[in-house]
Amino acid sequence: MNETPFRLRTVVSGVPPSPNPPIVMIHGAFCAGWAFDAFRQPFEAAGYEVHAPDLRHHGHSPRAQPPASLGTTSVLDYAADLRRFIAGLHAPPILIGHSMGGLLAQMLASQIEVQAIALIAPSAPWGIMPSGTEEMVSAAGLYLAGHDFWHQPLRPQYAIAAEHTLDRLPSAERRAIFSRFVPESGRAAFEIWHWPMDWQRATFVHAHAVTCPVLCLAGERDRVNPAPTVRRIAKRYREKSSFVAFPHMSHWMIGEPGWEDVAAMTLEWAGALEPAYG
Repeated sequence: MNETPFRLRTVVSGVPPSPNPPIVMIHGAFCAGWAFDAFRQPFEAAGYEVHAPDLRHHGHSPRAQPPASLGTTSVLDYAADLRRFIAGLHAPPILIGHSMGGLLAQMLASQIEVQAIALIAPSAPWGIMPSGTEEMVSAAGLYLAGHDFWHQPLRPQYAIAAEHTLDRLPSAERRAIFSRFVPESGRAAFEIWHWPMDWQRATFVHAHAVTCPVLCLAGERDRVNPAPTVRRIAKRYREKSSFVAFPHMSHWMIGEPGWEDVAAMTLEWAGALEPAYG
């Protein structure tokens, strides 16, 4: 874990002060806060203050040379940056995390006070075994990036994104979104997909320490974080959690066809929390 504090950049909605808790949307690997540009709009229209920070080293131009330190940035660094960011908000937030961002939301909920967490196609914490061969193949495929990929920035690969993440998008939109993808930390990728070999257990989450409501949403066609894996995540949080699978959705649930239904369900869930947690 790198000890140097890092200041997150974010775009915050311009809504007036609201009695609602703030919302922090946490993006996944190879992305930045822009991934929520459309998804955040229904929440802002409902009066929520929405933040979508760029994780450490994710706010650069896709064409820029990534800093070497990105390669050794840990998910623990991402979580530490987010803790500092959340400490500056006016109230404990609702966290909405996609993919790796869903893992970070779980980590944060076990460490600090949050109102609730919504996990959209989330990556699994330490100890949850893959539920299918696709997950195992994805993990093994990291070695194609080099024998020491865990020390390097990983550049996004269009063929992988097109087949696994953006597969339900029209070709032109798929290309446009991929053009905004940025390099990811090799170390973070190692910690997430090769957790059995991570002696630090960076992605470990104490499930009993998560005391807030948890919403888990999955796509039945997701091959990155399949629905059975997301169901296992939900079961870790027992009676605090709810699980919903969308039959025709894949991994890019925050932007592929049908994302409006995902946003609407999450917004309805958040609204129902307000009497008890607002």
